[in-house]
Amino acid sequence: SLSTSLWIICWLLCSASQKTSILTDSQSQQEYAHSIRLDGDIILGGLFPVHARGERGVPCGELKKEKGIHRLEAMLFAIDLINKDPELLPNVTLGARILDTCSRDTYALEQSLTFVQALIERDGSDVRCANGEPPIFAKPDKVVGVIGASASSVSIMVANILRLFKIPQISYASTAPELSDNTRYDFFSRVVPPDSYQAQAMLDIVTAMGWNFVSTLASEGNYGESGVEAFVQISRDTGGVCIAQSLKIPREPKTGEFDKIVLRLLETPNARAVVMFANEDDIRRILDAAKRNNLTGHFLWVGSDSWGSKISPVVQQERVAEGAITILPKRASVDAFDRYFKSRSLSNNRRNVWFAEFWEENFSCKLGMHGKRPGSPKKCTGLEKVGRDSTYEQEGKVQFVMDAVYAMAHALHHMHRQLCAGYTGLCPRMANIDGKELLAHIRAVSFNGSAGTPVIFNENGDAPGRYDIFQYQINNRSTAEYKVIGHWTNQLHLNVLQWTTGESSLPASVCSLPCRTGERKKVVKGVSCCWHCERCEGYHFQASEFTCELCPYEKRPNQNRTGCQPIPIIKLEWSSPWALVPVFISVLGIIATTFVIVTFIRYNDTPIVRASGREMSYVLLTGIFLCYIITFPMIAAPDVVVCSFRRIFLGLGMCFSYAALLTKTNRIHRIFEQGKKAVTAPRFISPASQLVITFSLISVQLLGILVWFTADPPHTFVDYGEQRTQDPGSARGVLKCDISDLSLICSLGYSILLMVTCTVYAIKTRSVPETFNEAKPIGFTMYTTCIIWLAFIPIFFGTAQSAERMYIQTATLTVSLSLSASVSLGMLYMPKVYIIIFHPEQNVPKRKRSFKAIVTAATMTSKLSHLAAERPNGEVKTELCEGVEASGK
Repeated sequence: SLSTSLWIICWLLCSASQKTSILTDSQSQQEYAHSIRLDGDIILGGLFPVHARGERGVPCGELKKEKGIHRLEAMLFAIDLINKDPELLPNVTLGARILDTCSRDTYALEQSLTFVQALIERDGSDVRCANGEPPIFAKPDKVVGVIGASASSVSIMVANILRLFKIPQISYASTAPELSDNTRYDFFSRVVPPDSYQAQAMLDIVTAMGWNFVSTLASEGNYGESGVEAFVQISRDTGGVCIAQSLKIPREPKTGEFDKIVLRLLETPNARAVVMFANEDDIRRILDAAKRNNLTGHFLWVGSDSWGSKISPVVQQERVAEGAITILPKRASVDAFDRYFKSRSLSNNRRNVWFAEFWEENFSCKLGMHGKRPGSPKKCTGLEKVGRDSTYEQEGKVQFVMDAVYAMAHALHHMHRQLCAGYTGLCPRMANIDGKELLAHIRAVSFNGSAGTPVIFNENGDAPGRYDIFQYQINNRSTAEYKVIGHWTNQLHLNVLQWTTGESSLPASVCSLPCRTGERKKVVKGVSCCWHCERCEGYHFQASEFTCELCPYEKRPNQNRTGCQPIPIIKLEWSSPWALVPVFISVLGIIATTFVIVTFIRYNDTPIVRASGREMSYVLLTGIFLCYIITFPMIAAPDVVVCSFRRIFLGLGMCFSYAALLTKTNRIHRIFEQGKKAVTAPRFISPASQLVITFSLISVQLLGILVWFTADPPHTFVDYGEQRTQDPGSARGVLKCDISDLSLICSLGYSILLMVTCTVYAIKTRSVPETFNEAKPIGFTMYTTCIIWLAFIPIFFGTAQSAERMYIQTATLTVSLSLSASVSLGMLYMPKVYIIIFHPEQNVPKRKRSFKAIVTAATMTSKLSHLAAERPNGEVKTELCEGVEASGK
């Protein structure tokens, strides 16, 4: 960057302006007192956090045993192995210049200027020694490549310097996504995957846990902020995970800062999962703050590789860290390094200038008067042994440090074969190694690393993403340890997890609980992971996570409202009370009608049967029989045949009955009306004429039925509106014939018209003497029938909106037809049958009377009607009878 370049130029100018002197041997030793220098044909630089960040203006703090010394020794060990390897860089020795970054980016920048000193020409023309001679400058080592740094913030700062001088850099631990920018950090590579992969892996973990509402926590700096930014960006692009809060831990946190952070995390209590990209010191202090605030077991920690499987962040805080899921680039322990490091001692490891300090720290003792631990009562003997007198566990990045060194060595080896083919040792072409050319060889390397895993780089210098997933678990013996629960290589593979004792199942970290089946999500504006659940009501079903849709008209929602199912189709069952009553009445009527017909046929030539008009009686009885029979097609399950029978017989029975009755009453009316004018009989009163008139009237009904069949052939349909209740569970589809209310009125209308006309004639013939005909029984029959049908109409049409419409209307119609038939049968034929069977002595021929006698009787009846109000009924009747008898004589 431009600002960094200007800073370097200023520093160089300041350095050039200072007067220097010739370095003596002691001065030279003093220069290297805080760095490690190994001679070699090719010098590699090394940057390691040997010490922690200092406080109160002091650049360096306490020694880091694992992250500092272990990693540093891994580089030295790798260089030793390469120098001994006859196949890799034969006859070429690797050297090193290793510096301490003190875990601070600004301090590391100052230290890394050592790597570019050899590339800066010094002008000593203005400088003179005390004796007047020109100074002799110590020639600095020319570093061809740098291994490191550890922290991303340090690597970014150093990468800005090294790229200016075209020095390739391979990091073993820096994972900030920012470093993948090949336009800004073109000379930077790394053997660990970037946090963009790590962020994806952590998002996959959160998603697999079903956590859609999480908080993020980052240490201020490139590593933490870039990691969280990558996680937030990927979660936003992918969707499904919302960020409740994004908090940052300051570089220099004030007293009580961590308690404030923990309390702020509690402001969104549903976001129990906390995704952390923080250094191990900040992790330890966050866990401690959670413990102080009695929040053990509340937070679900998801830690990045800076937490990994480290012990230091969780020491004395096992309970609050229990269940934490952490991630670490896939690695394996290098057994050869364990043997090497355990063999190190003060006597055989003088090249490591910080090893004495490590010795004191590791064994808690003091080395002589100048030891770093003045307060330690125990003195070091020098005979202590790593792993025997102290605990030892290989630091997690040892493998990657060795892989970085080997990657540089393989690149130099390929470069050597290309430039120095057949040349022993370094050839003149490699005297000044071109950094850009070396970078091309670095990006092209491919080999199996120290742990057997492939080491390769993509076009941005990044290693592929391969992670192990850990969980911090406490077993039955109350022993806490990290356990591998899965891995991530482009996709997540998880095994069984173990949670805290109080959690019986997978803990939740969601803004809103999942909606139950049949409920849709109504998302809170601006927060896609927070919603209210609304049940799909009525005939709506849950079409998707966020919508309810209306079922098709012939369907209803299923029980859990996740789809639609057909509405059950019903019909009037024979076992229903609505069917049993009409069928019972109909069966009785059929039996009675059959009995009357059989009786009439058997006594066909008897006076009563003949006097009642045999031909018309059989027509009338047929109509009555059809009125009873129609009950069965009306109740039967609808199909084309049943619907056809319904159309034919629905009005035909009534038409037969009332056509016959109308013909009879009309005949009587015409006879007595004619008698008032003349003694000649009216026309068309013979039985044959009566039949012709009756069947003419019936033919009108048959013609209407024929037209109906032609215009609209019978068929069935399912009526879903009749029983479409507010509760879909009660909804039913009714299987029906296609007979609408209008069609029903038209079908019965003609018969009702005949009935009304017949009633009118019955009223007109009410004064005819009962001795001669059936005028009065017909009159009573018609009056009663009219009452029945007047009751039928409001019941039938008044229940049109009822849920029981089908049952009520069918039962009402069939019962009305049966009652009409029963009235006709009972009033017109049962008295005759009674006389035929029980009083056969009355079934004898009567004296024939002339038409004149009949007319005279009618006239006398008319005249005597005026005396009815003045004389007793018996006297009037007696006079009428006497008058009839006299006229008969």
